[in-house]
Amino acid sequence: MAFKLNVNGHTSTVDAPADMPLLWVLRDMLDLRGTKFGCGMGLCGACTIHLNGQPVRGCQTTLAMVKDQPITTVEGLSADGTHPVQVAWQELDVPQCGYCQAGQMMSAAALLAKTPKPTDKDIDTAMTGNLCRCGTYTRIRAAIHKAAGTTVAGAAKTIASAGQK
Repeated sequence: MAFKLNVNGHTSTVDAPADMPLLWVLRDMLDLRGTKFGCGMGLCGACTIHLNGQPVRGCQTTLAMVKDQPITTVEGLSADGTHPVQVAWQELDVPQCGYCQAGQMMSAAALLAKTPKPTDKDIDTAMTGNLCRCGTYTRIRAAIHKAAGTTVAGAAKTIASAGQK
């Protein structure tokens, strides 16, 4: 079956079954490899993308569910890596192994679009379900605060030390 998709502002047509997970369409058919396969059950967040601006799990979102909604992958945050989340991630050296980070950044970007000045509680709520085997949660939180341009109780200290390993 043919599906017309709007991915990162570009229109593509793919021929695939309606129940095919969007994750595989993005990676295998559109060659957008930033979105990662983690668990395949929507539990780890490595495959987080935006569907009409909302974070969703690509492994659990089928082609039939997309309809005409715009899709954004980590490659679509910015063409040159200047999205505030991408800049903060780099400046604070957030990734360790890096596998989960595309999903982490997509969840963070969705949070900041909805809540430009998030509290620690906002961040914890938005990032629940994005797992990091390396445990870089402190640096992730600091990077979100940095991307938002905020400092909350303890965040300045966290941001200052986040780049240190």
